[in-house]
Amino acid sequence: MRNPAKTNTYDRGLRWIPMLHREAIGDDHGQALVELALLLPVLVLLLVGAAEFGRLAYAAIEVTNAAHAGVQYGAQNHATASDNAGMQAAAIDDGPNVTSLSATATHFCACSNGGASTCLPGDCSSSRILEYVQVKTAATVDPVFFYPGLGPTVTIRGQAIMRVEQ
Repeated sequence: MRNPAKTNTYDRGLRWIPMLHREAIGDDHGQALVELALLLPVLVLLLVGAAEFGRLAYAAIEVTNAAHAGVQYGAQNHATASDNAGMQAAAIDDGPNVTSLSATATHFCACSNGGASTCLPGDCSSSRILEYVQVKTAATVDPVFFYPGLGPTVTIRGQAIMRVEQ
């Protein structure tokens, strides 16, 4: 004959541990729904923030690339170096996706020995005149949502300087 006390003790052993007993845990059918309801606003906020950051990064890349396109046009030769309107047009044409893009083009000279020059012949007596072109671009981007510390608009600036081909 079996001893009922031994089998009963073995069966009751798991019931004394509350975490292993099904009735002690309770019903967990709605737990995933509650977790989703708590974390969904955080996930949506992260997704919107990532999209906005990507939009601003794209605009920054466009503004910088536009400045590079302007100086590449101006650095071809001495004639294009003095064509400020052409450099500005090249910069603005390179950034068609940024609606508020503006560009400012200038050219300047320096002596090869480090001295200053006004770009006039004979300006650098013992060295060569080096001519440079510079394009500064700027664009104003409106964020989709208001972010504390960011402001209602963001101004993105780009700049490129290149030496003119001799």
